[in-house]
Amino acid sequence: MLKKRLIPVLLLKNGLLVRSELFKIHQIIGNPIYEVQRFNEWNVDELIYLDISREEGYDLRRNDHKTKGLTEPLQILDEVSKTCFMPLTWGGRIRTVEQMRQIISRGADKITINTAAVQNPELITQGAKIFGSQAIVVSIDVLRHPDGQTEVFIDGGHKPTAMKPEYWAKEVEERGAGEILLNSIDRDGTGQGYDLELINAVVSATKIPVIACGGVGRYEHYVEGIKAGASAIAAANIWHFKELSDRRGKRALAKAGIEVRL
Repeated sequence: MLKKRLIPVLLLKNGLLVRSELFKIHQIIGNPIYEVQRFNEWNVDELIYLDISREEGYDLRRNDHKTKGLTEPLQILDEVSKTCFMPLTWGGRIRTVEQMRQIISRGADKITINTAAVQNPELITQGAKIFGSQAIVVSIDVLRHPDGQTEVFIDGGHKPTAMKPEYWAKEVEERGAGEILLNSIDRDGTGQGYDLELINAVVSATKIPVIACGGVGRYEHYVEGIKAGASAIAAANIWHFKELSDRRGKRALAKAGIEVRL
């Protein structure tokens, strides 16, 4: 049996690392280069960087938090890949095969696409044919409405699509994606745990691995995500605000009888 993966997600906005809440509130927490060095020393399985910037250019007013001279995402990727000794996924504002090529050539093992995949689904197929399905992760952001219905959103969680996540997940699989990163918008940053019903619905609709993300507040939530069907569990905020998050998270999984790399 394949071991379950534990994956930190690092959110990059205008050149800074941020924590997120409900896809709306973003608090600056640090430097994108220093963090990868820390994770190299920890027992994590992979690393995901998502550039959630909405502006084309980076705001350089907060130079106290930045790495000098790094003013755009690919420069940051260059520095990250120099010291990242685990599989690295990079995403955010990727719209073309040429951008995918640049990102992979600069050290990323996988790329993740979201809005562009919805707007141009053929991009999934093109990427899979050129780089292999294993390198193409489709990120799906989902909002659960007050009536319990779920809907895929794009453009950083700002734009509804009228698409059901399980149907879209099935389509991205058919188009060649090798993995899905499933994000719950309404659980993001709340610490309430994963949307287990959402995970189960998407996993049931596909055969490719699903990475669950959004809502982790304690390590037992990882266990719940795996039991809901996820092949890997991911989180962002908990890694920045709890000590020894790697080993404590994996201990919780192992204690529950879940196979992990210790």
